[in-house]
Amino acid sequence: MAQFEKLTAPTQGTPIRFENGQPVVADNPIIPFIRGDGTGVDIWPATQKVLDAAIAKAYDGNKTIEWFKVYAGDEACDLYGTYQYLPEDTLEAIRTYGVAIKGPLTTPVGGGIRSLNVALRQIFDLYSCVRPCRFYAGTPSPHRRPQDLDVIVYRENTEDIYMGVEWEADDPVGQELRKHLNDVVIPANGKLGKRQIPVGSGIGIKPVSKHGSQRHIRKAIQHALRLQGDKRHVTLVHKGNIMKFTEGAFRDWGYELATSEFRDVCITERESWILGNLEQDPNLSVQANARMIEPGYDSLTPEKTTAIDAEVQSVIDAIGSSHGNGKWKQMVMVDDRIADSIFQQIQTRPQEYSILTTLNLNGDYISDAAAAMVGGLGMAPGANIGETAAIFEATHGTAPKHAGLDRINPGSVILSGVMMLEFLGWQEAADLITKGLSTAIADKQVTYDLARLMEPQVEPVSCSGFADAIINRF
Repeated sequence: MAQFEKLTAPTQGTPIRFENGQPVVADNPIIPFIRGDGTGVDIWPATQKVLDAAIAKAYDGNKTIEWFKVYAGDEACDLYGTYQYLPEDTLEAIRTYGVAIKGPLTTPVGGGIRSLNVALRQIFDLYSCVRPCRFYAGTPSPHRRPQDLDVIVYRENTEDIYMGVEWEADDPVGQELRKHLNDVVIPANGKLGKRQIPVGSGIGIKPVSKHGSQRHIRKAIQHALRLQGDKRHVTLVHKGNIMKFTEGAFRDWGYELATSEFRDVCITERESWILGNLEQDPNLSVQANARMIEPGYDSLTPEKTTAIDAEVQSVIDAIGSSHGNGKWKQMVMVDDRIADSIFQQIQTRPQEYSILTTLNLNGDYISDAAAAMVGGLGMAPGANIGETAAIFEATHGTAPKHAGLDRINPGSVILSGVMMLEFLGWQEAADLITKGLSTAIADKQVTYDLARLMEPQVEPVSCSGFADAIINRF
């Protein structure tokens, strides 16, 4: 049994355990919750009320959640002492019970503690951050056709710049590293010319590993396999045209995974062009097919055209019978896009995308941009998932000036709760909440952040009132 310094665990309920990365869930799981800082005082009670009501209605008392309050952020300091933002009690609770849900936590800019959200992801190796961005009818949006966007951003959580391996500009160790890079590492590379890192530079390291990339992309492909039709689509989002050995490697390792471990159920975009061309014209020559998939084929060197011809032939030989004759259309499509291009494509051609799989920094930006298109962060849920734990969370900040006023939008944490219920396999309860929330919005029963953007403006409901509106529409 877990030992706690200041907490008393529920006497009823069953811990969630994980087998092969999947949760094993009893009918009465114990789930720790972190209320959150700032508006967490309003958001969490509304969320818990909605989750409990949906579970009660869906399962008529046969399933329940035993909630276990744990502490992080400012509230933890009040109980455990100054600077005790993430006490061992909380870590032990998540370790013991496997699945947790949390409201927003404060992260100071500049000095002070590092992000508690990032810390939790790294401590429990929650390597995939999952953020669905979809439109609920009636939600005010700056986008002309927000209903066309229905994507899930899979953001790698543990590597990239966010690993936090960095030095301040005046850190003597960092400056020693800068000198070593300038004097030894850069000249030894042979391809970096006379580049030098200027004096007074802060330095950060961007690690991207094959293991970290592929375990994350694996989660995205497995998710795509649960979808249907055109939504069986995974896009590797990267900046590999510039950062070739980190972002570019992420892309390459993704394709390698798709065409090895998932060969029977995946098709790459380029492979689909080759097989599709052949289906349109079974008598198409290899050279003609190569010319169709490669712009500027006729102006390439003989060595390059030979390589493209060989690529076409190898695809036909390897998967022509297993994936051809249209069979590939039922499989998971894997393609890639440059990160900055995706920013405009999710606005101009959003219906073409389903799962956007990214490294850490790109995923942060892209998920916020996608959330803005469908109503803002107040409606954006999130999950952090690993092999032995999962934490579901609000994706917005703490908004302390609104705390205790019962006016903030609880949608982000409520929808994170929906993701949690789906993760537990409690789809019936999850569907009730989705239905109640979407109907409440369509009926203009919304909090101030959405009400003020509606035309004509409507009278807002309170945070707790929004929870009641959802429940009343189950």
